[in-house]
Amino acid sequence: MNMKYYFRKAIYLVLVSAFCSVHAGAFDDFFVAVRSDNARGVTDLLARGFDPNTHETSGQSALTLAVRESAGQVIEVLLKHPQIDLNAPNHAGETALMLAALKGNLVLVQRFAERGAAINQPGWSALHYAASGPEPQVVAWLLEHGAQLDARSPNGTTPLMMAARYGHEQSADLLLAKQADTEVRNQRGLSAADFARGAGREALAKRLESRLR
Repeated sequence: MNMKYYFRKAIYLVLVSAFCSVHAGAFDDFFVAVRSDNARGVTDLLARGFDPNTHETSGQSALTLAVRESAGQVIEVLLKHPQIDLNAPNHAGETALMLAALKGNLVLVQRFAERGAAINQPGWSALHYAASGPEPQVVAWLLEHGAQLDARSPNGTTPLMMAARYGHEQSADLLLAKQADTEVRNQRGLSAADFARGAGREALAKRLESRLR
């Protein structure tokens, strides 16, 4: 009896070890394929049952990694998968839509939103990211589709503050045209005008201060 038990246990351990080795290989192959925009490789692994919402060791989901790496062909494959979670965040709480907004990719932002990606979420939002990015059209589109104008990040920063320091000045003007709050301050006591001045944008800082009551 003892010999049979140990024999079965040995067989079980061999099978488990083989399974883990195969899974680890598929895991590595999948994310190499995502990074290199290898649509065929990703398609093959998904067809074999690989979870499209798996996160790599760095905390990126396949979709957020594909957006970050501008892997357009892989994005198309993932979007077609019936189980893809468009709102799955990476380790930093960023969704694929947020990263597309930061890159200024309006077409991708629109496609994600049309497929059900959330425009608003607690904390940092797609509008914060768009306001930090290079494309005012993304800011305008998000505002037209219900983005919260004065969304507050965990430290109280607003999209206007992000536009004032990091984004296109036209993005700040778009937010001002929608009556973004210029008086609000974040947890460090900084206003949008302070953000602009910190980036050497004195003219923008003065415009922002002129909107103070």
